[in-house]
Amino acid sequence: MDVKTAVRQINKGQHKPVYVCYGPETFLMQEVVERLTDKLVEPGQREFAINKYDMAETPLDVVIDEAETLPFMVPHKIVIASNALFLTGAKESAKVEHKPERLLSYLKAPAEFSIIVFTVDAEKLDERKKLVKALKEADALVPCAALSDSELTQWVQREAEKAGLQFAPGAAEQLIMYTGTSLQALVKEIEKCALFVGKGGTLTIPDLEQLVTRSIEQNIFQLIECIVQVRLEQAFTMLAELLRRKEEPIKIVALIARQIRIMFQVKDLSQQGYSQQQMASQLGIHPYAVKIAAGQAERFEAKRLGQLLQQLADLDYQMKSGKIDKVLGLEMFLLKLAS
Repeated sequence: MDVKTAVRQINKGQHKPVYVCYGPETFLMQEVVERLTDKLVEPGQREFAINKYDMAETPLDVVIDEAETLPFMVPHKIVIASNALFLTGAKESAKVEHKPERLLSYLKAPAEFSIIVFTVDAEKLDERKKLVKALKEADALVPCAALSDSELTQWVQREAEKAGLQFAPGAAEQLIMYTGTSLQALVKEIEKCALFVGKGGTLTIPDLEQLVTRSIEQNIFQLIECIVQVRLEQAFTMLAELLRRKEEPIKIVALIARQIRIMFQVKDLSQQGYSQQQMASQLGIHPYAVKIAAGQAERFEAKRLGQLLQQLADLDYQMKSGKIDKVLGLEMFLLKLAS
């Protein structure tokens, strides 16, 4: 069951007695918890209805005991158990002993007044385990994976609608480019933009330039995009801004090398017939980053990308050994990249 299905069922008043939310997107896990809370618990009763445990410090027995204890002054209780690493193949802490058979028994006769939500920041669970198989059969598993590039754009559009914000053409994609793929960061930026344009207002790309604070990684993304599109003046303006903010040239070189390495890998995997989703999984990056890298890589032959990586390695050595002025070396490399 994916997050959309889980949320849709909860909205209809259909909830499972146990959920296991796992994956890299903690924001989506929190969304499941919030929907359950909004649907089952009155705002003034949350102090009595919500119980939180850290499975790195709390035995599973304690969580099950809590779920089986009648709620106090409320009709339902939600038991949130984070760091449920005992469901993965990761090595567990010796100081906490979990008894999976207790949860297996609970699944056969769960308390009607409790919902247990296990969360774990792991790409996958250990499906060899009897408990994980039982949870899968109970349709309790909710993978919270990174959204694909199209899903991410749609998600941003939906969050903007909730905030009373409209995007001018290209602004939603530009927001993702500037902010990155963290859903938590995107929500914060959308809220800020909504306050700026007002209820029902339209956000333009020039507005984004003023409002959105970009990380150095996102600035490097944009810097290379400007070079690829042969917008040299804008690229050197961005470089000057990075240097004005006291960003270390060696760090900038390392980040440029990382992005070009991704471009090289994406180009190679594309030639082998991999889809963008498969590339994202193979490289351990977000599908949206793959989409951007694939577009940037189209302007370069694979051999050229390999040469650029070698040039960056040489430049890194020259900078660190004092054989070249750092800023001059960086500027010369950007001119070579543009050519």
